[in-house]
Amino acid sequence: MDEQTLLKLDNQLCFTIYACSREISRLYRPLLDKLGLTYPQYLVLLILWEQQESTVKELGELLYLDSGTLTPMLKRMEAAGLIIRERSSEDERKVIIRLTEQGRDLREKATCIPKALLTQSGISREEFIRLLNQCKQLLERVHQLNEKFR
Repeated sequence: MDEQTLLKLDNQLCFTIYACSREISRLYRPLLDKLGLTYPQYLVLLILWEQQESTVKELGELLYLDSGTLTPMLKRMEAAGLIIRERSSEDERKVIIRLTEQGRDLREKATCIPKALLTQSGISREEFIRLLNQCKQLLERVHQLNEKFR
């Protein structure tokens, strides 16, 4: 690629991923609005539905978010009755996040979301799996690079 081509917006992987992420988030919005959730709150619930509980630090690592971003969101989720935040009895520095009954009950209502998005996207299940795996590989590589230069 020559220098002129390199600097075209259409040739920027970061922009394509950024724009795609925003467009996918827009597909989620009406589905999540019905549940009273934002996309980041949905991600927290996905983890808690799978693991039952997590520390703030673990959530941050899994979601690639710092505690300054995560803590206010978790406080809003607690105020909405979805989670409970409590200090660990073994280590007061750790904050444990657990689902409330209301948070657990949302799981059943959310089961339609992945299927609806796959249908709306118009891609096959096989293409979805291939894209997901490629994106995971890219994320891992980029994350390793970022860790290397911290």
